[in-house]
Amino acid sequence: MKKMKYVLVTGGVVSGLGKGVTASSIGLLLKACGLRVTSIKIDPYLNSDAGTMSPFEHGEVFVLDDGGEVDLDLGNYERFLDVKLTRDNNITTGKIYQFVLDKERRGDYLGKTVQVVPHVTDAIQEWIERVAMIPVDGKEGPADVCVIELGGTIGDIESMPFIEALGQFSYRVGSGNFCLIHVSLVPVINVVGEQKTKPTQHSVRGLRGLGLTPNILACRSTMALDENVKEKLSQFCHVSAEDIITLYDVPNIWHIPLLLRDQKAHEAIFKVLNLLGTAKEPSLKEWTTRAEICDMLHEPVRIAIVGKYTGLSDSYLSVLKALLHASVACCKKLVVDWVPASDLEDMTEIENLDAYKAAWKLLKSADGVLVPGGFGDRGVEGKILAAKYARENGVPFLGICLGMQIAVIEFARSVLGLKDANSTEFDPNTRNPCIIFMPEGSKTHMGGTMRLGSRRTYFQVMDCKSVKLYGRSFIDERHRHRYEVNPDMVTGLENAGLSFTGKDETGRRMEIIELPDHPYYIGVQFHPEFKSRPGKPSALFLGLIAAACGQLDALLQGFESQEVNCLPNKKVYQNGYATRPANIITDAMYSYCNGVHS
Repeated sequence: MKKMKYVLVTGGVVSGLGKGVTASSIGLLLKACGLRVTSIKIDPYLNSDAGTMSPFEHGEVFVLDDGGEVDLDLGNYERFLDVKLTRDNNITTGKIYQFVLDKERRGDYLGKTVQVVPHVTDAIQEWIERVAMIPVDGKEGPADVCVIELGGTIGDIESMPFIEALGQFSYRVGSGNFCLIHVSLVPVINVVGEQKTKPTQHSVRGLRGLGLTPNILACRSTMALDENVKEKLSQFCHVSAEDIITLYDVPNIWHIPLLLRDQKAHEAIFKVLNLLGTAKEPSLKEWTTRAEICDMLHEPVRIAIVGKYTGLSDSYLSVLKALLHASVACCKKLVVDWVPASDLEDMTEIENLDAYKAAWKLLKSADGVLVPGGFGDRGVEGKILAAKYARENGVPFLGICLGMQIAVIEFARSVLGLKDANSTEFDPNTRNPCIIFMPEGSKTHMGGTMRLGSRRTYFQVMDCKSVKLYGRSFIDERHRHRYEVNPDMVTGLENAGLSFTGKDETGRRMEIIELPDHPYYIGVQFHPEFKSRPGKPSALFLGLIAAACGQLDALLQGFESQEVNCLPNKKVYQNGYATRPANIITDAMYSYCNGVHS
């Protein structure tokens, strides 16, 4: 039986250097060399998972097929590697300590004093080995390489048990099976333009003092490292100059795997893992083309995201990525206008007129409107006003989770005349509860008690935009919600013109709404952004962008005839509905970059 190879990615100097993107890019590069890759993210915080943390604290909560609420970096892994991870691929201090304490309560430690070393450190190592063997790419058997990202920064108190465990782990798996890549910062002092190596020197010294020796340095900087800087780092950090890689600023993150490839990072990793001669050269033709096209796009499509966490773009990271995937597919340059939902409300007009005017100006200048998910009542009325504006003015609209719920509320108020229509989340005493608490939910425990993970939706109407975009009679998408559309109000809403085109297997849980006579007005209870991939855009995001730039009719007609016009004078042929919308732009991208005109 072949031994698993491990690549550990750590970070030093400061947080936010891009360890997640680096780890994802390394995984993609190894996959492009013909290896099967899985990944693990270690988060040293005490929470069991990311489910109860504010997006302002830690960015979005990414949801997996199995219902795991995990760190957003796992979203990067899934998007780059096109895999489906499990909740156990995200290790937290909370999970490890819970695991150890459960064993202690069962008596598994046979009366011993339970300590960080060896019990916690052993649990970490056993968890890594177990999860690394789980196939995530749809094939049988374990992967060849597991990429592990250690969250936080070297020297953090909370990460010490993981550092110790990983130090032991490197000896446990043996020489040739463990490669450590340390991501560090090489700042440039603007006054003299000099690249300073001292922060990285100190970071590596700290890492070595904790029992880990880096094999490869990945240095973040604004520009490529000078050769003399590499030599200095090599001398003081005990890493060969050819194993020092520069991760300098690039136009978009799709260039990062190409940076690694161009600097022979794969060869440096193979040298440490004894894979030289067994893995092939990386094949990244399609990825390269996509990255280059993204840089060349200049015709804008403006999408207004109306939300409550607009102060931190990472709060909606997967939504942004899904919009990007779709805009590249439609050959448009994505421009996102962040609209704080509360700034659209009447109260803001009284308290802060400038913010009110600015928000409405952004909304009215947008080609499309997206209202993402969220919790709590702040900004809800602003979201309802955004949905009303899009509905009445024929502006393409996509509502996700809460975004769908507020669309239903707005329709009930404006079309049915139910002025107090609301969700019981915001008004428990409303006489017209359009949105109600789900029976299986918990009102006492917050963590892991929502309707989570992949659930099946069955289309009820075959002649609708969502069916034409998905191209099948049912879909599996990921959910994260406690409230749902009140089934007792569905008939009245349908009679007034709101079409519930998708429902769950029982027929009582509403999943998709549409306005048939609107250019594009769709709301979904699930989160389609979590399954969008580069080159495989989410169907509903593709529909939104296509509608926003006037391509929707051509797109749908192209699907029906198995021929998609995604670029001027370029045609991409599909194998059938089952593959749509995956890979709809590959051939067109190659033609575009090569200047071929059909």
